[in-house]
Amino acid sequence: MDARLKPYEEKMQKTYDFLAADLGAIRAGRANPHVLDKIRVDYYGTPTPIQQVGNITVPEPRVIQIAPWEKSLIKAIEKAIMTSDVGITPSNDGSLIRLVFPELTEERRKELVKDVKKRGEESKVAIRNTRRDGNDAFKKLAKTEVSEDEIKELEGELQKLTDKFIKELDKLVEEKSKEILTV
Repeated sequence: MDARLKPYEEKMQKTYDFLAADLGAIRAGRANPHVLDKIRVDYYGTPTPIQQVGNITVPEPRVIQIAPWEKSLIKAIEKAIMTSDVGITPSNDGSLIRLVFPELTEERRKELVKDVKKRGEESKVAIRNTRRDGNDAFKKLAKTEVSEDEIKELEGELQKLTDKFIKELDKLVEEKSKEILTV
């Protein structure tokens, strides 16, 4: 691959990775520990990722269990979950915190699928913008040291990259939509 394509491929990869992480945080009626990824707990005055203050397990399909390393953190973890956008009230038994995910309604599932598709479209737009930036940069090269044939070749390669990433995004959106609609 031409070295001049590398920065655009990296940008497209970052867009893909961001969408993958974003979709991983959407709960689909099943307990997914990734819904906790963005939550920070006040650990002695420092906002710390919840994964670093306790052990997170999924003992049942719709339950997430958090066992804090220190019992004194239970209140802080509960507070962090309550103020986050997870939308689930934690319960604790003095040593463990449990998050019980309710079954999603059909209407809520459809809303989530719409949201997933919207996020997918936004990512496609970002990838197409990266392609446009690349093509603009290649056209500027044409004014200096590169032949028109080389420019056409670079644009063709960039288009192939764009197609590849858009196909990957579609697959990601499709899988997440299927997961959400599966009861």
